[in-house]
Parts: sequence; C-alpha cells; structure tokens
Amino acid sequence: MADPMYRQIAEELRRQIESGELEPGVKLPTELQLRELFDNASRNTVRDAIRSLLTQGLVTTRPGQGTFVAHRIEPFQITLSRDTDTGLGGGEGIAYRSAALAQQRKPEASTPEVKIQAADEVPARELRVPAGTSLICRHQVLRIDKKPWSMQTSFYPIEFAAKAPLLIQAVDIEQGTVRYVAETLGFEQVGYQDQVSARPPNSGEVSFFKLPEAGVVVIETIRTAYERSGQPIRCTVTVWPADRNRLVYNIGEVPKEIASPPPSNDPGNGAG
Repeated sequence: MADPMYRQIAEELRRQIESGELEPGVKLPTELQLRELFDNASRNTVRDAIRSLLTQGLVTTRPGQGTFVAHRIEPFQITLSRDTDTGLGGGEGIAYRSAALAQQRKPEASTPEVKIQAADEVPARELRVPAGTSLICRHQVLRIDKKPWSMQTSFYPIEFAAKAPLLIQAVDIEQGTVRYVAETLGFEQVGYQDQVSARPPNSGEVSFFKLPEAGVVVIETIRTAYERSGQPIRCTVTVWPADRNRLVYNIGEVPKEIASPPPSNDPGNGAG
C-alpha cells in the first residue's frame, strides 16, 4: 500500500535536503510551486508535508518570507554522570568546557548573573524550604562554536553567603562551586539526583536558542546535590535544546571507549 501523498512529498524533499540538492539556508519552492511539482497535490497535502519536515527539524519557517532548509547542527555530547567535583552544574561549566575541548569544539560560558531570588516551586521543593524563601541564584548561558547550546541556573541557600561570599559575586569560581562550598562551608557533595524531562520551549528559549517554530523540544534537567547528612545544598536547572545535545549517563563499570564514544554527526541523535 502506497504512503499517503504528503509523506511521499515530505520524503522526496527530505531526500533532496540530505543529498545536498537543497542546501542549508535555501528557500523551498512556494506552496503553489510544490502543488504543481507534485501532481497538483492539494493545499492541505503540501502543508502536511511541510509540517512533517518541520517536525524532523529539516526546515524552518520565517513569517512573511517562506520555508527554508535548516542549517545542520553537529550534536554536542556531554556525560552527566561525572564525578562530584566536576559534575555539570556543580562546577558551573567545568565539565562542559572539558567535554567541548575534548571534542575539539570551542566552549564559551557567560559571566554568571547573580541575584537574590524568592524560591519558586522547583528550588523550594528541592532545597526543602518554604516557597518565597530568599535563595542565591546564579545563571549562565553556555555556547559552543559561538552557538547557544544550553542555559543553567543554580540555587543555593541564602545563609551560604556569609562564609562563601563568592557565591553572591558575578564571577567565575575557578575551582568550581562544588569544591568552593566544600572548602568554605565544609559541605562535601557526596551525591546528587537528576530529574530529566522534555517539554516545549518557552518564548525566551525559542529566542535565545534560535529554535524553529515547531519540531524541537527542550530537555530540562534538575540536579539536586546532597552533602553527607542528606541535606540538599544545591539545585541546578539546565535547559538543553534536543536538536544539538546528546546527554550520556554511565552507571557502574563501563569500558572507557564506550563511556566516551565520539559524538555522532547524525542530527537525529540530538538528545540521547
């Protein structure tokens, strides 16, 4: 049984994109031209085909301009199950920078934006404080090869500021916040829990990551770190666009060559 016409159209356009006949940035034929090219297909059929390509991340739409072949993105692979000294969010970019350099990519982390913020639902729940409690908030955006790759926000109890003043300064903490908190407060991070979910991006994320209008979700990780007594000492929320990140967890004894495999160039492997 033959595929529906919209799938046939989408498959042919996908073939042309992947073969290079339609290069990144090139504008697709207009809706009318596509209808003529594909045996006078109906308007809805052509629109369903374009919608399928949008979902696959192969094209983007620009209001008032048309539909364009998307630029391919080489996924960045990062291992989230690293040791507690350099785990993502703990060192505010330490693991990210080392992973990028290992893959011969150019990492760049913004200077942290620091503020005192009333705890909303997530940090209040994870740090076990009442909603509205004042928390230290440190926010950074991370880029690779000058392209926006992720954003992360870490929350700490406000009382940490008395003995760990760098937490409330807009500076990179050279040794990473995990070691800094251990050295200044005596709170050794002995473990953490990651909660991972997928959701549609909000308008700010669409703008920052330059996402297409449809087809790309973001992965949100909530990492809550604990010291030896079981007290939560940090909550880090990281947002990753699924079209450019491959998240890896290694549990137990994993051969080195498997634990750190070379990143795939297949855009379909965006978020592992």
